[in-house]
Amino acid sequence: MAIRVMLVDDQVLLRTGFRMVLAAQPDMEVVAEAGDGVEALQVLRSTTVDVVLMDVRMPKLDGVETTSRICVDPNAPKVLILTTFDLDEYAFSGLKAGASGFMLKDVPPGELLAAIRSVHSGDAVVAPSTTRRLLDRFAPMLPATGQEPRHKELQRLTEREREVMVLVAQGMSNKEIAARLVLSEATVKTHVGRILTKLGLRDRVQVVVLAYETGLVRAGGGPG
Repeated sequence: MAIRVMLVDDQVLLRTGFRMVLAAQPDMEVVAEAGDGVEALQVLRSTTVDVVLMDVRMPKLDGVETTSRICVDPNAPKVLILTTFDLDEYAFSGLKAGASGFMLKDVPPGELLAAIRSVHSGDAVVAPSTTRRLLDRFAPMLPATGQEPRHKELQRLTEREREVMVLVAQGMSNKEIAARLVLSEATVKTHVGRILTKLGLRDRVQVVVLAYETGLVRAGGGPG
Protein backbone atom coordinates (compact mmCIF):
# COMPACT_ATOMS: atom_id res chain seq x y z
CA MET A 1 0.00 0.00 0.00
CA ALA A 2 1.34 3.44 -0.93
CA ILE A 3 2.54 5.84 1.76
CA ARG A 4 -0.04 8.62 1.99
CA VAL A 5 1.77 11.97 2.18
CA MET A 6 0.47 15.47 2.95
CA LEU A 7 2.38 18.61 1.93
CA VAL A 8 2.03 21.65 4.20
CA ASP A 9 3.82 24.78 2.96
CA ASP A 10 2.73 28.29 2.06
CA GLN A 11 4.91 28.26 -1.07
CA VAL A 12 2.92 26.76 -3.94
CA LEU A 13 6.00 26.23 -6.11
CA LEU A 14 7.74 24.27 -3.36
CA ARG A 15 4.71 22.03 -2.89
CA THR A 16 4.59 21.49 -6.64
CA GLY A 17 8.22 20.42 -6.70
CA PHE A 18 7.78 17.98 -3.82
CA ARG A 19 4.59 16.61 -5.37
CA MET A 20 6.36 15.89 -8.65
CA VAL A 21 9.15 14.02 -6.89
CA LEU A 22 6.76 11.96 -4.76
CA ALA A 23 4.35 11.24 -7.63
CA ALA A 24 7.14 9.46 -9.50
CA GLN A 25 7.45 6.89 -6.70
CA PRO A 26 5.37 3.70 -6.92
CA ASP A 27 5.11 3.47 -3.13
CA MET A 28 4.06 7.07 -2.42
CA GLU A 29 0.96 9.16 -3.02
CA VAL A 30 0.33 12.82 -2.25
CA VAL A 31 -3.21 12.77 -0.86
CA ALA A 32 -3.49 16.32 0.48
CA GLU A 33 -1.92 19.77 0.53
CA ALA A 34 -2.31 22.84 2.70
CA GLY A 35 -0.91 26.38 2.63
CA ASP A 36 -0.92 26.95 6.39
CA GLY A 37 -1.44 25.17 9.69
CA VAL A 38 -5.12 26.01 10.06
CA GLU A 39 -5.92 24.53 6.68
CA ALA A 40 -3.74 21.48 7.44
CA LEU A 41 -5.67 20.67 10.62
CA GLN A 42 -8.97 21.02 8.78
CA VAL A 43 -7.85 18.69 5.99
CA LEU A 44 -6.55 16.07 8.44
CA ARG A 45 -10.00 15.76 10.00
CA SER A 46 -11.29 14.13 6.83
CA THR A 47 -8.19 12.69 5.17
CA THR A 48 -6.12 9.67 6.15
CA VAL A 49 -2.42 10.58 6.05
CA ASP A 50 0.70 8.58 6.97
CA VAL A 51 3.40 11.25 6.78
CA VAL A 52 3.14 15.06 6.83
CA LEU A 53 5.91 17.21 5.33
CA MET A 54 5.57 20.34 7.47
CA ASP A 55 7.02 23.79 6.80
CA VAL A 56 7.68 25.80 9.96
CA ARG A 57 7.25 29.41 8.91
CA MET A 58 3.69 29.88 7.69
CA PRO A 59 0.87 32.42 8.15
CA LYS A 60 -2.11 31.90 10.49
CA LEU A 61 -0.61 28.90 12.35
CA ASP A 62 3.06 27.98 12.14
CA GLY A 63 4.39 24.48 11.66
CA VAL A 64 5.52 24.01 15.26
CA GLU A 65 2.08 24.68 16.77
CA THR A 66 0.43 22.67 14.00
CA THR A 67 2.76 19.75 14.71
CA SER A 68 2.00 19.97 18.41
CA ARG A 69 -1.76 19.80 17.76
CA ILE A 70 -1.37 16.90 15.32
CA CYS A 71 0.84 14.83 17.62
CA VAL A 72 -1.57 14.98 20.55
CA ASP A 73 -3.40 12.08 18.90
CA PRO A 74 -1.49 8.80 19.50
CA ASN A 75 -2.64 7.61 16.06
CA ALA A 76 -1.55 10.80 14.34
CA PRO A 77 0.52 10.73 11.15
CA LYS A 78 4.28 11.11 11.46
CA VAL A 79 5.54 14.64 10.90
CA LEU A 80 8.74 15.65 9.11
CA ILE A 81 9.71 19.28 9.71
CA LEU A 82 11.04 21.18 6.69
CA THR A 83 13.53 23.90 7.57
CA THR A 84 15.77 26.29 5.66
CA PHE A 85 18.74 26.19 8.02
CA ASP A 86 20.59 23.16 9.39
CA LEU A 87 20.51 24.33 13.01
CA ASP A 88 17.21 26.15 13.21
CA GLU A 89 15.44 26.81 16.50
CA TYR A 90 12.21 26.09 14.67
CA ALA A 91 13.41 22.56 13.93
CA PHE A 92 14.29 22.15 17.60
CA SER A 93 10.84 23.32 18.64
CA GLY A 94 9.30 20.98 16.08
CA LEU A 95 11.05 17.98 17.61
CA LYS A 96 9.86 19.06 21.04
CA ALA A 97 6.33 19.31 19.64
CA GLY A 98 6.42 15.68 18.50
CA ALA A 99 7.90 15.69 15.00
CA SER A 100 9.74 12.52 13.98
CA GLY A 101 12.63 14.42 12.44
CA PHE A 102 13.52 17.29 10.18
CA MET A 103 14.93 17.83 6.72
CA LEU A 104 16.43 20.79 4.91
CA LYS A 105 14.25 22.21 2.15
CA ASP A 106 17.07 21.80 -0.36
CA VAL A 107 17.58 18.13 0.51
CA PRO A 108 18.40 15.91 -2.49
CA PRO A 109 15.28 14.05 -3.69
CA GLY A 110 16.76 10.65 -2.81
CA GLU A 111 17.34 11.67 0.80
CA LEU A 112 13.84 13.10 1.12
CA LEU A 113 12.28 9.88 -0.19
CA ALA A 114 14.45 7.77 2.13
CA ALA A 115 13.42 9.97 5.06
CA ILE A 116 9.72 9.56 4.29
CA ARG A 117 10.10 5.79 4.06
CA SER A 118 12.16 5.70 7.25
CA VAL A 119 9.62 7.71 9.21
CA HIS A 120 6.72 5.69 7.85
CA SER A 121 8.37 2.43 8.88
CA GLY A 122 8.76 3.71 12.43
CA ASP A 123 12.50 4.29 12.24
CA ALA A 124 11.79 7.97 12.72
CA VAL A 125 15.20 9.53 13.23
CA VAL A 126 16.16 10.94 9.84
CA ALA A 127 19.64 12.11 10.85
CA PRO A 128 20.42 11.25 14.49
CA SER A 129 23.80 12.99 14.42
CA THR A 130 22.16 16.18 13.12
CA THR A 131 19.40 15.85 15.70
CA ARG A 132 22.06 15.58 18.39
CA ARG A 133 23.90 18.67 17.12
CA LEU A 134 20.61 20.55 17.12
CA LEU A 135 19.93 19.55 20.72
CA ASP A 136 23.50 20.37 21.73
CA ARG A 137 23.01 23.90 20.45
CA PHE A 138 19.60 24.47 21.97
CA ALA A 139 20.00 22.42 25.16
CA PRO A 140 19.94 25.62 27.28
CA MET A 141 16.34 26.10 26.10
CA LEU A 142 15.30 22.81 27.71
CA PRO A 143 13.66 22.79 31.14
CA ALA A 144 16.10 22.60 34.04
CA THR A 145 17.08 19.04 34.82
CA GLY A 146 15.82 17.54 38.01
CA GLN A 147 12.13 17.71 37.19
CA GLU A 148 10.70 14.82 39.15
CA PRO A 149 8.04 13.57 36.69
CA ARG A 150 10.57 13.21 33.88
CA HIS A 151 13.24 11.58 36.06
CA LYS A 152 10.77 9.11 37.52
CA GLU A 153 10.02 7.90 34.02
CA LEU A 154 13.62 6.71 33.67
CA GLN A 155 13.25 4.53 36.77
CA ARG A 156 11.11 2.19 34.67
CA LEU A 157 14.16 1.24 32.62
CA THR A 158 16.65 -1.51 33.37
CA GLU A 159 20.33 -0.63 33.58
CA ARG A 160 20.90 -2.04 30.09
CA GLU A 161 17.96 -0.06 28.67
CA ARG A 162 19.37 3.15 30.15
CA GLU A 163 22.70 2.31 28.57
CA VAL A 164 21.05 1.81 25.19
CA MET A 165 19.08 5.04 25.61
CA VAL A 166 22.29 7.03 26.16
CA LEU A 167 23.78 5.61 22.97
CA VAL A 168 20.60 6.33 21.00
CA ALA A 169 20.77 9.91 22.28
CA GLN A 170 24.37 10.14 21.10
CA GLY A 171 23.14 9.50 17.58
CA MET A 172 24.18 5.87 17.20
CA SER A 173 22.34 3.44 14.93
CA ASN A 174 21.24 0.00 16.14
CA LYS A 175 24.23 -1.50 14.34
CA GLU A 176 26.66 0.86 16.07
CA ILE A 177 25.05 0.25 19.46
CA ALA A 178 25.27 -3.52 18.92
CA ALA A 179 28.99 -3.24 18.18
CA ARG A 180 29.59 -1.01 21.22
CA LEU A 181 27.73 -3.28 23.65
CA VAL A 182 28.64 -6.57 21.95
CA LEU A 183 25.00 -7.44 21.31
CA SER A 184 23.06 -8.53 18.23
CA GLU A 185 21.16 -5.87 16.29
CA ALA A 186 17.95 -7.78 17.03
CA THR A 187 18.62 -7.48 20.76
CA VAL A 188 19.29 -3.76 20.47
CA LYS A 189 16.07 -3.32 18.50
CA THR A 190 14.20 -5.13 21.26
CA HIS A 191 15.74 -2.84 23.90
CA VAL A 192 14.80 0.27 21.89
CA GLY A 193 11.25 -1.03 21.52
CA ARG A 194 10.98 -1.56 25.28
CA ILE A 195 12.33 1.93 25.95
CA LEU A 196 9.67 3.44 23.67
CA THR A 197 6.92 1.38 25.30
CA LYS A 198 7.96 1.99 28.92
CA LEU A 199 8.41 5.74 28.43
CA GLY A 200 5.38 6.21 26.15
CA LEU A 201 7.47 7.68 23.34
CA ARG A 202 6.62 7.69 19.63
CA ASP A 203 10.09 7.22 18.19
CA ARG A 204 13.85 7.60 18.59
CA VAL A 205 13.74 11.37 18.22
CA GLN A 206 11.66 11.57 21.38
CA VAL A 207 14.17 9.29 23.10
CA VAL A 208 16.90 11.80 22.27
CA VAL A 209 14.84 14.76 23.48
CA LEU A 210 13.94 13.04 26.77
CA ALA A 211 17.57 12.04 27.36
CA TYR A 212 18.54 15.71 27.15
CA GLU A 213 15.58 16.90 29.22
CA THR A 214 16.41 14.59 32.08
CA GLY A 215 20.15 15.18 31.97
CA LEU A 216 20.83 11.56 31.03
CA VAL A 217 22.87 13.09 28.20
CA ARG A 218 24.51 16.51 28.39
CA ALA A 219 25.19 19.03 25.63
CA GLY A 220 28.07 17.61 23.66
CA GLY A 221 26.54 14.15 23.61
CA GLY A 222 28.21 12.69 26.70
CA PRO A 223 26.41 10.88 29.52
CA GLY A 224 24.95 13.11 32.20
